[in-house]
Amino acid sequence: MTSINRFIQFNNETVDTRLLSRMEKLARALACAPYLRLTTRKLWEFRPSEGAISMSVFWRHRPKEIEQLGYLSDIYLMSAGFWRHFDLLAWRDFQMTRTKLPELAAQLLLLAEEFRLSDLVVAERPGTQKAFQVREQTVSGFHADQLKQNRQKAFWADAFINAAYLKLRGRDVSVSDGVDELFFTWTELFSAESTVDSARIVTKLLPRLEYLLEADALHTYYTFGEAAEKTPPTRYHEGIKADQAEPEDEIETIEEWFQSWHRETQLDDAAALEYELERGDSKLAEGGREEEGSGEVEQTGTGDSKGEHREDNDAEERRKDERRPKKAYGRFGSANDGVVYYESRIDPVTQDRQQLLKWRSEQAPYVRALLKEMQKRMQQREESVRTNLHAGRLSKKLLPLVTDERPKPFYRKTAPSKQLDAVFTLLIDGSASMVDKLDETKQAVLLFHDVLRALRIPHEIALFYEDAYEAGDTMQPNYFEWIHKFADGTIDHAEQILSLDAHEDNRDGFAIRWMADRVKLRPEKHRFMLVFSDGEPSAYNYADNGVVDTAQAVAETEKLGIEVMHLFLSREPTSEEQAAFYRMLYGNKSVSADSLEQFVDQTLRLLKRTLHLVIQAL
Repeated sequence: MTSINRFIQFNNETVDTRLLSRMEKLARALACAPYLRLTTRKLWEFRPSEGAISMSVFWRHRPKEIEQLGYLSDIYLMSAGFWRHFDLLAWRDFQMTRTKLPELAAQLLLLAEEFRLSDLVVAERPGTQKAFQVREQTVSGFHADQLKQNRQKAFWADAFINAAYLKLRGRDVSVSDGVDELFFTWTELFSAESTVDSARIVTKLLPRLEYLLEADALHTYYTFGEAAEKTPPTRYHEGIKADQAEPEDEIETIEEWFQSWHRETQLDDAAALEYELERGDSKLAEGGREEEGSGEVEQTGTGDSKGEHREDNDAEERRKDERRPKKAYGRFGSANDGVVYYESRIDPVTQDRQQLLKWRSEQAPYVRALLKEMQKRMQQREESVRTNLHAGRLSKKLLPLVTDERPKPFYRKTAPSKQLDAVFTLLIDGSASMVDKLDETKQAVLLFHDVLRALRIPHEIALFYEDAYEAGDTMQPNYFEWIHKFADGTIDHAEQILSLDAHEDNRDGFAIRWMADRVKLRPEKHRFMLVFSDGEPSAYNYADNGVVDTAQAVAETEKLGIEVMHLFLSREPTSEEQAAFYRMLYGNKSVSADSLEQFVDQTLRLLKRTLHLVIQAL
């Protein structure tokens, strides 16, 4: 697990998940693409194979207003400008142009298109003008500084890019004799109306630039992202020849480019249908159903007889089902599309019974005190018969209606006692960094389990982790080890709790969505999810996007009516930076234990707070 306190302070940055979420919603709305994802990178760019666009980190470490308006200008430019008005065919043709300065040529065309499309977006959406004004002012200052440095270092191609940006913004700048003359041609971009026009003007400049400049650009100020010729692979089912397929229309806009990748992703998710189409075993081509009886036995099944063997068969089938991998298929967030997960029960290992008895004897006073407090609060909620009320049931004693100036002839009956209408779940981080906190974690989980069993409140407890050694680009195996399930009722699973162990990585956003998928089906009015962890989400390809994914998972779970609470486990006092980070993920429902000794106490506080809320709602 990655620590919050990184070795190098300037690397100790975390993405603002709420800001990123707002920007992502805006990008989806402008592009009319609900599948679109938003990330942050060095430069803004397009990555259709991931269904993502990226804002530039160029806007970080600036005043808050400039930062937000800068991000907005990136979103406007990509989702309302390039998305539908950038000509991919012209871009591909331009890239086929032979030149000694390919990097300079590509960046000049993207710069020219940014200028053209910025004006187009402002004309279509006047409300974006302020964001683009801030963008122009900030980026102009950056290019002016870069121009000075590149001239001093004799990076003439880079200096030309800086000066080209400033010339389009009306700045009077110079690169060198001979090069400055090219800006007369460059300013023809003021009348450009399409990508074809921009490409024509840049192509017109290239021969002269090749003659004047000895080297290509070294710095990257503009990048498109994935290569425009990178199109989705064509899918053919077995038995269909490629030459029989109809030729597809050429992709002309970025919108069509993303949609084509999105369609292929949806087809990949339809694994069951693909299996039926490609690998069906009907054998009709070999003679019809009559010949099927001669084949070998391909699978077995269990019957419904009431013999003694049925329970054993059912148990065996359940064990097989637990060992069978399940695919996420995009149901648990786009950052977890490659996840394959397994569910199993924790097998209790031989434990020190004396240790279990010791922990329970130490916790017994806290459990008894909490139960007594809950019972007392529940009794207080039982309303006794109250008379002389302004509203309620009409009393038979109506004389006060005549004798009293302000009569109160109503009363209320005793309210019957109610069962606590609540359900709890507990997710335990099973990453490797938990290895030195296992004893404290086990004690806290044991307390959680004993209190809810005593109150007869349904609850589930699961350990989650990712196999770091098997994770790769196409598959990330995740595991959920059950300690207690709803169906177990009040069964004591202390031995399973003592069998908790640390593993490798943790994919928090996926685990929260997976548990929420179960809890949302519960009928209880009050639903709570507790997450025990000791650091940031950390898994394969799950760095900044893991932080965003976890924050989004918490927000989605809260919308389902499930309250998510977080308990941060640490051996040292919690820093303000750590507290701010977890508030960003979990809001004001994140509690930190300043030391491992306080972990059980904080768990007890969380249970008290949530149970009080339930009782107040009776």
